[in-house]
Amino acid sequence: MNSQLFLAFLVVAGALACTPGVDWAYSIAAGLKERSFVPAVAGLCGGYVLHTVLMVAGLAALLAGLPGVLGWLTVAGAAYLLWLGFGTIRSWRGATFGAGVASPGSSTAGGPAVSAAAPAESNQFRTFLQGVGTSGINPKGLLFFVALVPQFVSPEASLPVPVQSALLGLTFVLLVAVVYTCVALLSRKLLHSRPGAARRVTLASGIIMVALGTVLLSEQLIPLAAGIAWQ
Repeated sequence: MNSQLFLAFLVVAGALACTPGVDWAYSIAAGLKERSFVPAVAGLCGGYVLHTVLMVAGLAALLAGLPGVLGWLTVAGAAYLLWLGFGTIRSWRGATFGAGVASPGSSTAGGPAVSAAAPAESNQFRTFLQGVGTSGINPKGLLFFVALVPQFVSPEASLPVPVQSALLGLTFVLLVAVVYTCVALLSRKLLHSRPGAARRVTLASGIIMVALGTVLLSEQLIPLAAGIAWQ
């Protein structure tokens, strides 16, 4: 690959990964509510892996060239963010690190140890899927791969264009994995002994998701309403 283009991509992609947004909000909220933030970060990365696959297959450019499809994807993404945000707001009081969270295999009321592995694995899988949905259904992520990544692909390089695109996409996935892990880890460390602050941050994360979902939905509904009004 062209080394200069690759370094330029690292700078741009790193700056985008470090820009707070719905991914940050989800990482923080999931990290405060769950035992581990790893499923949340893995899910977010999985969504961007999906975008990378679509880009390499050429489907991302096809979808971006169909305004109707992209519009419906935006509406679906907005609805998902609203649902996720309201769910986070409803559960903000539980964002604490008290002793109320039982560890797997702990005994209750002096009785035999009861394994909580199955519920824990179910919650982690649900958190992972929510992370995939958060980044995967976001049309802005799709447009990022369509509009930005091709600018850093060199036709003169020895590697084929699809391979270069895949490497750039996976590089972005690695960057967001590092950044979101740091965000979730720092949030957990800083708020570990401050349950009140943890609850407020979780509430703020839910509000951010709702706000971004509202903005995305408005971008689609306002032009539609204006067009109906002119008819």
